[in-house]
Amino acid sequence: MQAIGVAARKASTQINKASTELKNSALIAIADQIVVQREVLLAENQKDLEAARQNGIADALLDRLAFTEASFDSMVEGCLQVASLDDPVGEISHMAFQPNGLQIGKMRAPLGVIGIIYESRPNVTIDAASLCLKSGNAVILRGGSESIYSNRALARCIDVALESVGLPKEVVQLVPTTDRAAVGELITMNEYVDVIVPRGGLSLTSRIAKEASIPVIKHLDGNCHVYVDETADRQMAIDIAFNAKCNRYAVCNAMETLLLAESVAADVLPELAKRYQAAEVELRGCAQTVKLLSNVCPVTPAIEDDWYTEYVGPVLAVKIVAGLAEAISHINHYGSKHTDVIVTESYSRGQQFLREVDSSSVMINASPRFADGFEYGLGAEIGISTDKLHARGPVGLEGLTSQKYVVLGSGQVRQ
Repeated sequence: MQAIGVAARKASTQINKASTELKNSALIAIADQIVVQREVLLAENQKDLEAARQNGIADALLDRLAFTEASFDSMVEGCLQVASLDDPVGEISHMAFQPNGLQIGKMRAPLGVIGIIYESRPNVTIDAASLCLKSGNAVILRGGSESIYSNRALARCIDVALESVGLPKEVVQLVPTTDRAAVGELITMNEYVDVIVPRGGLSLTSRIAKEASIPVIKHLDGNCHVYVDETADRQMAIDIAFNAKCNRYAVCNAMETLLLAESVAADVLPELAKRYQAAEVELRGCAQTVKLLSNVCPVTPAIEDDWYTEYVGPVLAVKIVAGLAEAISHINHYGSKHTDVIVTESYSRGQQFLREVDSSSVMINASPRFADGFEYGLGAEIGISTDKLHARGPVGLEGLTSQKYVVLGSGQVRQ
């Protein structure tokens, strides 16, 4: 790990000064390698899937692990989209003259070396590499043991691509071991690593946040809400609430709690419940929900823990609330500050929701499944931050840079 850290620090000085054209060439080369090595990547991914099934990994996690046509297309398109984005490095803003003639502003600069620790999803290897590369950072990747074959195969694609354009392969390094001790070493390598980004379950992120001696960009869980307001369009509310839960279960931007204004619950919830039942989603509801759906489908009475829980599966908590104020209060108390949605036809009520819900993404009339760096036009994301410093929400290129002051003078001396 020390050798990896030394190499990453050295490589960071080279990628820091690389031209936009060179970085874009590397990204295009990575995309090309993914296409060329498709069959190899599929074969290595099958090794991970077979091992995961033998170890009894849940279907939801297998879904995260598997390469599909869509995931291949997404990795390739992500690289190309990042290549097409403006390069933030060296961008100067807020330049202004002071009374003494000094011109003072800010310039964007890479963070340096970023350590990324992630589970299951091998596509993170490409997302992280592409974003770190374009933003002028070196990166150390430590994937989970369940995706080691897939990650190694992707890392080889990146190595070939970097060397083909004249960049050192140490710009992107995959930790070769699955030994958990490597994580403990990585998160305390202050001399070589500037930022840690954990991407995984609550236990992983909690451990990193607790034990790291390096700044961490993190979110602990994704307890996302959809609130159906009293002014909501009925069909829109049903479509959004179903998509928010059932599009995919094992993702941090899936809805875990549905809130409905009591004035519309009887009109919206029974049809929604039938659709959830057909999708085999277990409902856990408040007393009003249990009563309302007594002749529609089974509902387990919710307990206090249900309002806090990120299920990452086909389970949904449902609560009927008096109105907007109670919905906002519930979200701010029980939520994880990830992504929360209001379905409403009222401009003023939508704006109140945007202002008062304290989450990293707040939406009006859209599924929380759009809370994603790719969907936000960032090309990809390195993770989602629910902290308020230094980045918040999906972290793309700009979130992987910091700003330094630049001062332009003409011989001024301080009196």
